[in-house]
Amino acid sequence: MAKNKLQKFEDMNNYPHVFQYPYHVITTTLFPLKGKWNKEFFKNDHPIILELGCGRGEYTVELAKLFPQYNFIGVDIKGARMWTGATESLALELNNVAFIRTSIEFIDSFFDREEVSEIWITFPDPQMKKVTKRLTSTFFLKKYSNILKKDGVIHLKTDSNFLFTYTKYLVEENKLPLAYITDDLYQSDWADEVRSIKTNYEQQWINRGLTIKYIKFKLGTSKSFVEPDVEIELDSYRSYNRHKRSELNKRK
Repeated sequence: MAKNKLQKFEDMNNYPHVFQYPYHVITTTLFPLKGKWNKEFFKNDHPIILELGCGRGEYTVELAKLFPQYNFIGVDIKGARMWTGATESLALELNNVAFIRTSIEFIDSFFDREEVSEIWITFPDPQMKKVTKRLTSTFFLKKYSNILKKDGVIHLKTDSNFLFTYTKYLVEENKLPLAYITDDLYQSDWADEVRSIKTNYEQQWINRGLTIKYIKFKLGTSKSFVEPDVEIELDSYRSYNRHKRSELNKRK
């Protein structure tokens, strides 16, 4: 029988590499490792890479196995899912992995200025109705700019044409340095770790005949960002195993 949520939360309370700071905790408590991740937790000077909205933590764990010369931290509010990756990484004794259970809107409460080298955003909810909740919106880019190194990279990997198109326009509007973009990753010429890892969730989209989109860009020295004033066709579905929308609309 699968463990229930409360048991998984209790397990993670005892995991040395998991930090649970939901809203009611982070708004009243200073996070002790902010600015000290390398020195006090990882005990090395390796670059720190975040996966935001890490879900089960599969991508975080696989990246950590492939690249021991980097430190990886998965972030998500859904601890019952995170338990899977947290448990696997503990069993494998991966010393370059950590997880934070929190709302991503508080991400700059956990990291100091220029403490993070890269950010992965993997298959997030496209949040078609509310701009500020999109993980590539100006609201979040401002937060990322507070923690990313000057040459820090942001990766977006998504099945959502809506979020892909929105992010493309956002990058163009703000003249952000674009390293790579493709609307069909597995038919592209890109050949690094982006293509070497497929999570179970990603495979579900591929099995449905959906292409995987990918954007790699930098914030550069930008500290202020402007939303693109464009209309974007909504996705015809919301997420796996949910009913399709009855019709497509337009939304900014």
